[in-house]
Amino acid sequence: MKYVIVIPDGCADEPIEALQGKTPLQAAELPAMDALARRGMLALSNNTPAHLPAGSEVANLCLFGYDPDVYFTGRAPLEAAAQGIQLGADDWAVRCNLVTIEDQIMVDFTADHISTEEATKLLKSAQDELLGDSGIDACLEFVPGVSYRNLMIFRGRPGCQAPFSRETRSRAPHDLTDLSVTDDFPRGPGSDILVRLMNDSAELFAQHPVNRARIAEGKRPATNVWLWGLGGAPNLPSFQDRFGVRGVMITAVDLLRGIAALVGWPRIEVQGATGYLDTNYAGKGQAAIDALDEYDVVCVHIEAPDEASHEGRHDAKIEALEQIDRHIVGPLAEAAASHGDHRILVSPDHPTPCSTKKHSHGMVPLVMAGSGIEADSQSTYDEVAAEASQRRFDKGWDLMDFFVAK
Repeated sequence: MKYVIVIPDGCADEPIEALQGKTPLQAAELPAMDALARRGMLALSNNTPAHLPAGSEVANLCLFGYDPDVYFTGRAPLEAAAQGIQLGADDWAVRCNLVTIEDQIMVDFTADHISTEEATKLLKSAQDELLGDSGIDACLEFVPGVSYRNLMIFRGRPGCQAPFSRETRSRAPHDLTDLSVTDDFPRGPGSDILVRLMNDSAELFAQHPVNRARIAEGKRPATNVWLWGLGGAPNLPSFQDRFGVRGVMITAVDLLRGIAALVGWPRIEVQGATGYLDTNYAGKGQAAIDALDEYDVVCVHIEAPDEASHEGRHDAKIEALEQIDRHIVGPLAEAAASHGDHRILVSPDHPTPCSTKKHSHGMVPLVMAGSGIEADSQSTYDEVAAEASQRRFDKGWDLMDFFVAK
């Protein structure tokens, strides 16, 4: 049996007035996904328990069959795993965005999609100028990632114990778009260290050569670091031990790379895959088709719909969904069928409404088709059709047990 999982990140949405009351899924032309709906089943799944963050970190763990109350320690440790960073029992990882804040408003949580080269230079300055050689500072290190997505690592050792705990609270910057950040700085144990570095970075970056050059080019500057999503080392059992099948991940986002690494999936890097609207959709689709020859489970994650939502652009979201349908879902469904017994699942991780520009809790629509999946009466893949199906996975982590045939 071959299994295909396609994750159009954040594609679940709400009716939009400019679309005559339709959601982007309803407004988009999605012949391949609709074909799956006609020969398979729709359902709703809750991947974001109300007491946990409504983000991709929790939602994707659920989607892959891992109860977040058991396995979730924070977002940053998952991204650390993507970079091959091993966390010890006393270590912590902290997500470090480069952001643009003006007059205490989160103008851009990506700092205008700052380049990796520019981000690396800024973080080197932060390491050299903001962190000392003794005390807590000596245990901290800024680690460049990709573009605005970076990390800070705390290494615990005798005489340098972590000041953080599970009670330390922080807000994701993408949930603060166009909002005041005044009341959303970290809180709880160790938050004084995070707030100090966030404030000090603003002073350091104000006249930094990288930002002067960006402003001269008409780009937004990275005004400071935003520290959030911290957590200790996670311990996830392998997907193969859980479900008896070998998987592989195709994504351009470190969070998904990290989850893949922790559950024992290798990853395939696709040239031109950006984690943004300009990603290489066709390249991802072809890589997934090729991977079916070697792996039991092939997962393709596409960040573009979520990015469009964060920018409040329903037109870009529709375009991203149509590209996913044309270059990934359609070709993959055909290729999987050529292997004989197969199942294909298309599901977002969480909703990201264009109206709010941020992740939200709530059910997401999914479509599943293939061997042993009985067709229901729905003919389109969207939120309304999934609601009408009346099938529910109230605990999203139960979905994978249903999808993977025993």
